[in-house]
Amino acid sequence: MAENEIEQNDEVVQRILKRDARAQALGVPDQIPNEFDGDQQDLADRAALQRVPGLSTQLQDITEVEYRELQLEKVVLIGIWGENSQIEAENSLHELMALAETAGAQVLDGLLQRRYHPDPATYLGKGKAQELKDLVQALGADTVVADTELAPSQRRSLEDVVKVKVIDRTAIILEIFAQHAKSREGKAQVELAQLEYLLPRLRGWGESMSRQAGGRAAGGEGIGSRGPGETKIELDRRRINTRMAKLRKQIVAMKPARETKRANRNRTQIPSVAIAGYTNAGKSSLLNRLTSAGVLVQNALFATLDPTVRHYKTPDGREYTLSDTVGFVRNLPHQLVEAFRSTLEEIGDSDLILHVVDASHPDPGSQIETVRKVISEVDAHDVREIIVFNKVDLVDQTTIVALRSLAPSSIFVSSRTGEGFDELQKVIAENLPRPNVFVKALVPYNRGELVSRMHLNSEIQKLEYKEDGTYVEALVREDLAAELKPYLV
Repeated sequence: MAENEIEQNDEVVQRILKRDARAQALGVPDQIPNEFDGDQQDLADRAALQRVPGLSTQLQDITEVEYRELQLEKVVLIGIWGENSQIEAENSLHELMALAETAGAQVLDGLLQRRYHPDPATYLGKGKAQELKDLVQALGADTVVADTELAPSQRRSLEDVVKVKVIDRTAIILEIFAQHAKSREGKAQVELAQLEYLLPRLRGWGESMSRQAGGRAAGGEGIGSRGPGETKIELDRRRINTRMAKLRKQIVAMKPARETKRANRNRTQIPSVAIAGYTNAGKSSLLNRLTSAGVLVQNALFATLDPTVRHYKTPDGREYTLSDTVGFVRNLPHQLVEAFRSTLEEIGDSDLILHVVDASHPDPGSQIETVRKVISEVDAHDVREIIVFNKVDLVDQTTIVALRSLAPSSIFVSSRTGEGFDELQKVIAENLPRPNVFVKALVPYNRGELVSRMHLNSEIQKLEYKEDGTYVEALVREDLAAELKPYLV
């Protein structure tokens, strides 16, 4: 390898491993929580669960074990670039480093190879894979993390070369979800996604994985005992399939509770606003600033998994709901999109999407593209969208001009300083569905729920209490106007 090429590779590694690179990938350095960030007890709980470096139950020789749980201590990152630019590849590796550190790993080094297509056998080329082996041994790393989803055969072949555990971007994201899920439904969704990912990747070594039958049948005793039986890996596959079927039933059984809550909101015709966006864009901070919801705020990827719904009012008094949803990331595992489909339905059933974007991120355009792709996957592409650039207190005026050219009708806010929130509330009010049917009605006192609903989402112009009932002149939505038809005057 030429001397200038070695120097160039060293520069790439240094850029990847800069200590401020994690902050760049996350969008903002850690800051002291403010009064809008709510109870941060969950944050302390997460910190208490960080792994202790150097304490490992992992065997040194991977051929001695049959199954290995995901364990992250000291990792080396790998990636390739060819179709995209080198800067894009480095940004992606920055993000992978942030993901690995969020999962509790210590990132030791990073390796990028320029090639247009991954090697079908070992992902990296043969020479680069050997170079990776030498790097892993020199650093004492126990895990290699690839910046893509590896095929099971690629993972096995690369492990055979480097002699340590190899995982991919998908496994890291699943690990973070497993650490952060709190609700019963969230835990079931994550476990289902993990099992779907694990099933084609079961691996064992030695004769233990080809054991068949068992007990007296293993000794050839008894009628019908001489069939092939099940190997251990087949038995485990069957158990995983059984567990997955049970989890799917549990998730389906939990769905009515969510639908009931949604139906109650629909019945009262309260408009709904979904907060969507890339992970760590500041969605929870925005919700807290608007509603004082007290949702956990953390400078980490996927801090929020379980959706939070809060009521709020427009400046002219109309009620609506705000839903904080799980963040997205480039190459979001398909298993997670499917497993969290019931949660993501909050976006599809909303009247308005607040698409929150990190203004300080080096590549906001790709974040917007990623989020819109996932939104279309959950059939929410027809819902009206407002781009909200958050964290504008961290960028200069030149960046704001560039962002405005990227999304001309966008809103610029700072959840930390409160800048732009008056304009945001005004834009939300303008884009929510408005009542458009004028009615004059005398509502009997035994139908007081109709008047209550009018207070929630109608524009009442006149209200009088008479002997026969409540006289109302108001602008209401079409469905409520139909219910008021018998009482029109």
